[in-house]
Amino acid sequence: MNETNLKEIFKKQQNYTKNNDQDNIEDALQVIGFVVGDEEFAIPILNVIEIVKPIEYTRVPGTPDYVLGVFNLRGTVFPLINLRLKFGLPAIAQDKDTRYLVIKHEDKTAGFVIDKLTEAIRLKQSEIDPIPETFDEQENIMESMQGIGKREDRLITILKTEILLKKTF
Repeated sequence: MNETNLKEIFKKQQNYTKNNDQDNIEDALQVIGFVVGDEEFAIPILNVIEIVKPIEYTRVPGTPDYVLGVFNLRGTVFPLINLRLKFGLPAIAQDKDTRYLVIKHEDKTAGFVIDKLTEAIRLKQSEIDPIPETFDEQENIMESMQGIGKREDRLITILKTEILLKKTF
């Protein structure tokens, strides 16, 4: 899936929204859903540059374990972060579902290894709950989460792109 495909998905969802929910078109958040471990997460679609199948990367000495190294995407070099390791989960071998999610916020861009891409999702503001107060004691969790999205049969943790990238650099 590349940037063009993401724009097509976004356009299709906008058309669906216009046809089925005229009153709440501005009251929604478009996200890209993905899985890391057993949990589903999401990032605002406007921060996603590209989603690519795994490509070769180069290790960089002296970086934290979760920083796999750097990779070259069409002539631009980006850091590559393993979200499993960053979230304290054990590493696993990459498989057919593994993707690199390349995200950007302001002047920072990085690739994040995800276990599986799920779907582009449109969440109404009424479908997004704030972070539970019980997480207040764990500041690093609170500051990296934007909210909890509610779907029919599952919950999706919406991550703040700027915090994910800030803690990477």
